[in-house]
Amino acid sequence: MMDAANSIVLILNLMTFALIEYVDCIRLPATCRQAPVTAVLTPFPMFSFFKKKPQEPAPLATAPETPALEPDMPTASLPASAPPEAQTEIVAAVTPAEQKQSWMARLKVGLSKTSSNLTTLFVGAKIDDDLYEELESALLMSDAGVDATQFLLSELKRKVKNEKLTEASQVKIALRSLLLEMLIPLQRPLVLGQHQPLVMMITGVNGAGKTTTIGKLAKHLQAHDQSVLLAAGDTFRAAAREQLTVWGQRNNVTVIAQESGDPAAVAFDAVHSAQARGTNVVMVDTAGRLPTQLHLMEELKKIKRVIAKGMSSAPHEILLIIDGNTGQNALTQVKAFDDALGLTGLVVTKLDGTAKGGVLAAIARARPIPVYFIGVGEQIEDLQPFNAQEFVEALLG
Repeated sequence: MMDAANSIVLILNLMTFALIEYVDCIRLPATCRQAPVTAVLTPFPMFSFFKKKPQEPAPLATAPETPALEPDMPTASLPASAPPEAQTEIVAAVTPAEQKQSWMARLKVGLSKTSSNLTTLFVGAKIDDDLYEELESALLMSDAGVDATQFLLSELKRKVKNEKLTEASQVKIALRSLLLEMLIPLQRPLVLGQHQPLVMMITGVNGAGKTTTIGKLAKHLQAHDQSVLLAAGDTFRAAAREQLTVWGQRNNVTVIAQESGDPAAVAFDAVHSAQARGTNVVMVDTAGRLPTQLHLMEELKKIKRVIAKGMSSAPHEILLIIDGNTGQNALTQVKAFDDALGLTGLVVTKLDGTAKGGVLAAIARARPIPVYFIGVGEQIEDLQPFNAQEFVEALLG
């Protein structure tokens, strides 16, 4: 009995001691009590979740950017993922020698009047003031303009003196080299793949050949593996929409058009349609207008602004179509449209007619805007990238 009583007393003492220790633990400061709790909860999944929670703002910060980049995602991704496309340039297609000679022959025929006036001056001529006067008249008659003519003559005289040229044939070669140096800056290719889509705004006066040129350009772009969409922005001229539609059918290209309405709205719809379809190039046709028609020039500015609302970086190319037969008036057009819109390139058409060709020298001196293409006929292959060497050869032989 005594042993049992002693055991009970011992157990009661131990319980009392444990109770005292528990009470002392409760009375400890909060910081002391939390340490073991933290150590216990560390391996728990719940604590792991709270450790990751501060990282949650990272995906939330990028999430709003994804939808904002969706419309322009190809613009940022294509050049980075496909550098070769960013360097794609429209160059002359590889054609058989016979076809190339045929094109050159038509170019020479178109510039034959100027070529005849210039080349005959050096036949059996002496290098004197009479030769320079006749050359000045021939250059002015070729629509080269006063500025370009005076520049060529002064440089030619300096070259003859410095190189001590004595033969008229040598003077002709010197003139050819000077003219080539003047036109080389205009020879720049149309670069593709830098924007998705590439938006091109086509402008020009009445009858310059804008709609026909758009159809030919579409064929060139398709030859370089570019998908094309056309916008019938000429809502004024009768049958302009139908003419562009025919070109679209020939090239199997979609045409965005409206029965009647604001050409700026047509351009806006075309840009958004191209973005949705993933089309590479959009070409916006516009109504022909004279640069003296200020209200129509203001409408062109409006079209440009509306296109920029559809795509902030657009239009990427603003091309002016020039009739090669208009002479010095072509330079006036270049200045007016460039002041209004900021031209990025030129296309010179109808050089197979009575064109004199010298206006390119005037443009090179006054507004050296790249000449992307020149045309010598109605066929699609008659529109070719501008080559200064070939052009000078057609002028001076």
